[in-house]
Amino acid sequence: MLSPAVPPAVTPLFDQHGRPLEYLRLAVTDRCNLRCFYCMPEEGIKYMPKQELLTYEEMLRLTSLLATMGVRKVRLTGGEPFVRRDLVPFMERLAQLPGIDDISLTTNGVLTAPHVPTLARLGVKAVNLSLDTLDRARFASITRRDELPRVMETFHALLEAGIQVKINAVVMDGQNIDDLVSLADLSRNLPVDVRFIEEMPFNGGSHEAGPASLPWNHIRIRQHLEQHFGALTPVTMAAGATASEYRIAGHQGTVGIIAAYSRTFCGTCNRLRLTAEGGIKTCLYDQGVLDTRALLRGGASDAEIVAALSDAFRYRAANGFEAERQRPLHQLSFESMATIGG
Repeated sequence: MLSPAVPPAVTPLFDQHGRPLEYLRLAVTDRCNLRCFYCMPEEGIKYMPKQELLTYEEMLRLTSLLATMGVRKVRLTGGEPFVRRDLVPFMERLAQLPGIDDISLTTNGVLTAPHVPTLARLGVKAVNLSLDTLDRARFASITRRDELPRVMETFHALLEAGIQVKINAVVMDGQNIDDLVSLADLSRNLPVDVRFIEEMPFNGGSHEAGPASLPWNHIRIRQHLEQHFGALTPVTMAAGATASEYRIAGHQGTVGIIAAYSRTFCGTCNRLRLTAEGGIKTCLYDQGVLDTRALLRGGASDAEIVAALSDAFRYRAANGFEAERQRPLHQLSFESMATIGG
């Protein structure tokens, strides 16, 4: 279970737009055992050499320092987190860090089922399960792997363990539109949150056309769901939430829409990302604002690292559009989501 230890003295940190730093998305690896076409090419990507990835010790040190700056929630991401060896012992140590009171996980579910009892014991509050379709053939086509049965085994194991399950489904024109209703219907008899995510052109794609060119934006997704389920009732969400959540009459769970490409939620964003090689991103769309690996391996003191993190967060883009405009021209073609922590 998460440690009841007394939290460290905290000096809350706000960016220049008045947003607090509270939530760390921690990528433990850039490797993945699926090859989802919207994330990476079929042959995969060029992975970072092992020695260039942060060690677990380095991740723990950084997370502990961030806890003194107001971070309370940590979500482990990848790539696929369970591809990295010794992830569970790392999570056990992470759960003991003073000040961290919410640990969650994003996974594709292929390797997760055997670890579910341990996740429950550690007090993991929620697991986001990437699942773009319930159709086995379409799953194999989208991910280039025939692994849907193992993902569904994880889905049911999480529910049985009492862990909150959030389905993350990327909405792709011409690929899984026929699946949106069946995915949303999972919320009818099960206490799950099904969230539909606008597709983002991160697999070497460009943002030049902008959100207006997106065939299935957040508005159209909602309209599509309402055509099948009737009016969606908005749910009041906490500050910093990325999803607009809704209830469907008669359903136990909820549905949500994440306007990841339209970027409608930037005004309350309270998160930062730590990539597997130690890069700090204060926005999904920026080019990275701080190399913590260089600090860690260059002998920087805790105070020096905290100061560098503070500077990086205080000069944060107002939103994803500003962050994108600040990228160098040669970086306007975007990397795989696996390299930036989802």
